[in-house]
Amino acid sequence: MLKTIKKITLIAIASISFVACTKNEDTVVAPLTATIVKDLAADTVLGLTSNGMPYSAGKYTFYSLEKNAIVPNTDSASTKWDIAFVSTKILINGGTSGTGMGGAFVYTGLFDDLKNIPTDSVFKTDNASASYAIPYGSGKGWYTYDQATSLVTPLAGRVLVIKTASGKYAKLEIINYYKGGVTLPVTASDADKLSKQRYYTFRFIFQSNGTKTF
Repeated sequence: MLKTIKKITLIAIASISFVACTKNEDTVVAPLTATIVKDLAADTVLGLTSNGMPYSAGKYTFYSLEKNAIVPNTDSASTKWDIAFVSTKILINGGTSGTGMGGAFVYTGLFDDLKNIPTDSVFKTDNASASYAIPYGSGKGWYTYDQATSLVTPLAGRVLVIKTASGKYAKLEIINYYKGGVTLPVTASDADKLSKQRYYTFRFIFQSNGTKTF
């Protein structure tokens, strides 16, 4: 009788172990999917001065990658935002730009191929008197500007790797700079080139668990 009980107990333990192993083996971690933001206005041109120069309100658009939402300008001194846009210039919430833990660098490579942030990566912070984490100027960071056509074009294979205000991580690729997500043709009117620029379309993945893996 005792032998029978022991045998049944061993079979039960083996069954539980098998189920547990099977459960672990069948567990699949769902891949993170990119969020696409379209036509995010970034200090759009309001008109022309008497000298024919474009002017705007000069206000940044603050954005939370963690919440996937625009943050009011009244919260610009907080850690509620991660990234801010004005014309072609981008700020990160850290350094001289904000009170957060933010930093960033420009990664050269394909968005989908960046699965892990390299261990030797250096996250730069904004320094208004010297440089910014995301360099701005044609060919220096994420875009080129063609003086002949007056068009801004995102550089292929440039990914913004961002440390958010809370110290988590995201990767972001700017897809387009014009309203509707389509770069204007060279033949577009000057009025269109002015009024339809500064509308960002981008995609990003935010890693909520705090790791550097996407």
